[in-house]
Amino acid sequence: MKKIILFFTLLILFSAFKSDKPAYRIFNSKGKAVKYKKMLKDLSDAQVIFFGELHNNPIDHWLELEITRDLYKIKKGKIVLGAEMFESDNQLLIDEFLNGKISKKSFDAEARLWPNYKTDYQPLLLFAKKHHVKFIATNIPRRYASVVYKKGFKGLDSLSVKAKEYIAPLPIVYNPNIKCYKDMLTQMKMMGHANANLAKAQAIKDATMAYYISKNAGKGRLFIHYNGAYHSENFQGIIWYLKRYNHDLKIMTITSVEQSSVDSLQQNNKGLADFIIATPNRMTKTY
Repeated sequence: MKKIILFFTLLILFSAFKSDKPAYRIFNSKGKAVKYKKMLKDLSDAQVIFFGELHNNPIDHWLELEITRDLYKIKKGKIVLGAEMFESDNQLLIDEFLNGKISKKSFDAEARLWPNYKTDYQPLLLFAKKHHVKFIATNIPRRYASVVYKKGFKGLDSLSVKAKEYIAPLPIVYNPNIKCYKDMLTQMKMMGHANANLAKAQAIKDATMAYYISKNAGKGRLFIHYNGAYHSENFQGIIWYLKRYNHDLKIMTITSVEQSSVDSLQQNNKGLADFIIATPNRMTKTY
């Protein structure tokens, strides 16, 4: 009788476990599931962390804030934040807002914010404001990325000296055979868009983000950067340029993928980063 009771108890527990629906799972680069605390411990040893997000994934945005909170505690406040979502010519606005020189209303009106700023990125900026953490606007102003898309890198030569201050130093080294750029061009050609400058526009963003990270990384502080997953997957994009600016920085990466199931990591998602956050592809979107 006891064996029968034990059998049905185990069956119920097994069924309950199988019916659980985790919102996410974390895997290492080889596809082994890891605990959040293990990831956090490894991340705390880095000098630069890239969090490659899916822009409309709510789990990514929640984890960005949670990881930032936890690393702030571990590093005793010695962190710097930076993001693709803020353009370099808005650094003064960010500094004024964080230091209480301008109101939230003024900042929101002038900073050319992304549509999902209030739900997804404002919490990070408010965290920086509350804890007196430096926040770096790393991305190239979009008007200059547009110049590259239309005219290639040579289009940047005609910009003023002042304008060039918001861009990575020229000339920009560019390798079209790097996987992230090569894949982008291949995909665009398949869609009927053959403009080779598209990948160059991506590269100028990567180079500029890397440049501003390199200027603010190290010095005993951990730099946490938030960007679209494509900018740092496979340790390319921003990272390729960052290593040119400062090869000695210890870099760790997080990327995000969506799968039909998060029980295990799909083969094609292995190796994308040091840590891969998998969420169900039916996850609610922020926009």
